[in-house]
Amino acid sequence: MRTAYSVETVRAAERELMARLPEGALMQRAAAGLAAACADVLGRVYGSRVVLLVGSGDNGGDALYAGARLARRGAGVRAVLLAPGRTHAGGLAALRRAGGSVVSSDAGGAVGLVEQADLVVDGIVGIGGKGGLREAAVPLAEAARRGRGVVVAVDLPSGVDADTGEVRGAAVRADVTVTFGAYKPGLLIDPAREYAGVVRFVDIGLEMASAGSPLVEALQHADVARLLPVPGAESDKYRRGV
Repeated sequence: MRTAYSVETVRAAERELMARLPEGALMQRAAAGLAAACADVLGRVYGSRVVLLVGSGDNGGDALYAGARLARRGAGVRAVLLAPGRTHAGGLAALRRAGGSVVSSDAGGAVGLVEQADLVVDGIVGIGGKGGLREAAVPLAEAARRGRGVVVAVDLPSGVDADTGEVRGAAVRADVTVTFGAYKPGLLIDPAREYAGVVRFVDIGLEMASAGSPLVEALQHADVARLLPVPGAESDKYRRGV
């Protein structure tokens, strides 16, 4: 069973956990899980071309810190900044220390970088985003879709609604979504579910069992199998209904 929680509930659980952890520890947990998932998708990290699409929020910070980890393993990592003046400072410094580089989203070659990347990491908008992508991000999302690389979304594909699963405008179509701490309804509800691709869960220590009731519950194959009646030795085709 996959249980998904509202943005408000997830953020409350994050605040409660952050109060008990050193500053920045929760983001480092998320970044470590994201980097591991990206490495698994790439197969061979050394020499690969990775492009980070970085917005102004914590999702951008997660992408930058994960990019730094990949850069230290020999990947060529470039960050395309959609809000250069509001980029996560710690994540940006970490990427640069690891040998990564940055370009602005309005630079002439940004779209080409995305198209030629082996891996594109979507860290444009977090779970609080409403409506579709902003105009500046649309060409990058389109380039990721037609490009050669695998698209990995950070927590949720940018442009989809985390709580309702609605897609109002342009959005990133991910091949893989790496979500942290709890599933979000938009990962389980159409049409947003179709934008998420394969969803990989990273446990960062959130205590969701005590955080409140989930908004959505989604059965998995094993859950369905347990619900189906099992025929006995004496059963015939009419015993289970028609």
